[in-house]
Amino acid sequence: MSPLIEKISDHKDFKKLLRTRNNILALYSKSATAAESPLRLLSDVAQAVKGRGTIAWIDCGDAESRKVCRKMKVDPNSKEKGVELMHYKDGAFHTEYNRAVTLKSVVAFLKDPEGAPLWEEDPLAKDVVHVDSEKEFRRLLKKEDRHLLMMFYAPWCGVCKRMMPSYQQAATELKGTYVLAGMNVHSAEFDKIKEEYNVRGYPTICYFEKGKFLFHYENYGATAKDIAEWLQNPLPPQPQAPETPWADEENAVYHLTDEDFDKFIREHSSVLVMFHAPWCGHCKKMKPEYEEAAEMLHVASDSPDVLAAVDATVNKAVAERFHISGFPTLKYFQDGEEKYTLPHLRTKKKIIDWLQNPQAPLPPEPAWEEKLTSVLHLAGEDFRESLKKKKHALVMFYAPWCPHCKNSIPHFTTAAELFKEDRKIAYAAVDCAKEQNHDLCKQEGVDGYPTFNYYNYGKFVEKYNGERGESGFATFMRTLREKDHERVGKKKDEL
Repeated sequence: MSPLIEKISDHKDFKKLLRTRNNILALYSKSATAAESPLRLLSDVAQAVKGRGTIAWIDCGDAESRKVCRKMKVDPNSKEKGVELMHYKDGAFHTEYNRAVTLKSVVAFLKDPEGAPLWEEDPLAKDVVHVDSEKEFRRLLKKEDRHLLMMFYAPWCGVCKRMMPSYQQAATELKGTYVLAGMNVHSAEFDKIKEEYNVRGYPTICYFEKGKFLFHYENYGATAKDIAEWLQNPLPPQPQAPETPWADEENAVYHLTDEDFDKFIREHSSVLVMFHAPWCGHCKKMKPEYEEAAEMLHVASDSPDVLAAVDATVNKAVAERFHISGFPTLKYFQDGEEKYTLPHLRTKKKIIDWLQNPQAPLPPEPAWEEKLTSVLHLAGEDFRESLKKKKHALVMFYAPWCPHCKNSIPHFTTAAELFKEDRKIAYAAVDCAKEQNHDLCKQEGVDGYPTFNYYNYGKFVEKYNGERGESGFATFMRTLREKDHERVGKKKDEL
């Protein structure tokens, strides 16, 4: 058994462990014999999560330890293999571990106890070849003669998650004839592979014949049937037919340009204008609602209100004049003058209701960087110089519109507050949506939001893939400082 595993036989010792460690996986066994096999695995786990998680063992068959099991209300005798795994987080019981009992799964769980299970833990994904390392990937290409699809993905990617069921169904249906594989390449260690196969977003699916990359599976359907049919006659990506510009479609929305914008606004006493971009997903989602609202107003002959739209990527003069930086942006004009910006109007009902009683919207919540916090907000020009002054810096690269970022911000901010007195530590943030930071974010390997990078005196060390709660962010930094203090202590002892 690894010396890293805490053998517990006294309840007070276990309570102390819960107070001092905030990420504990405890193995309860009905006997020492029942614990032998899981302890061999957990010894490897303990080494892999050293500094980030703790493994404890309580032998409920031992007279002294039995009291601990009783007080913790755990009875491994009721389990088929006579063992039970329980997880404790921040000093309290969190959950029973019921995922795959493999090194990879247990390590992934302890690195992110609230994260989703690994793809290979899904029993329906058993026929997908799951690749973990570059070495394994190269070996697969070398030995596999059958046609091969490789999905490069990231665990947080929503599009990947939606496609996985179809992909794994295709893997099962085509088993023995074709090979469908998957590889999580989010980590920086796979940057070489991402560069080699032009992985610019997730998922990126590559097609190989006899180990040779031919082309991407792109602009084709995402069902199991689509994938199976395509593999029978693989073709390179087909150019997509260009979308018909919104302005060329038949609808009741007035489409304005740089040339006619001012004249139209002067001639209509009440105009709601939607500034949009052709590639904007939120705009596409809102478009039918906006068109229906425009049709209702058009039919109501007594209404002075009209709805208009401006493609900000084409009509840049108007967009710049009104400082349009995100899409969609809705602005209300009354008697030729700009009156309000209305971020909350996203549905037909809200638009119609508001126009019946136009009022100023509630002031928007201040941006993260405008709030008084202990997070250091950096921009392209001062990024490296600021970090060089800090021994340990955890940097969050984000976009204000990103839902995962919004969830992480309060936790990241609270963790920063815990270490505000430590001048060697920084929790920093970079808004990648700002044009001035585009090159910086690309240079730092940001290909999704949020991305967390750890720097030592301004030098990139690793991507942070741990838990995105206050506990995860704080434990990561606390572990680094504990190692610093240990090194100082050893030097003093040597002197």
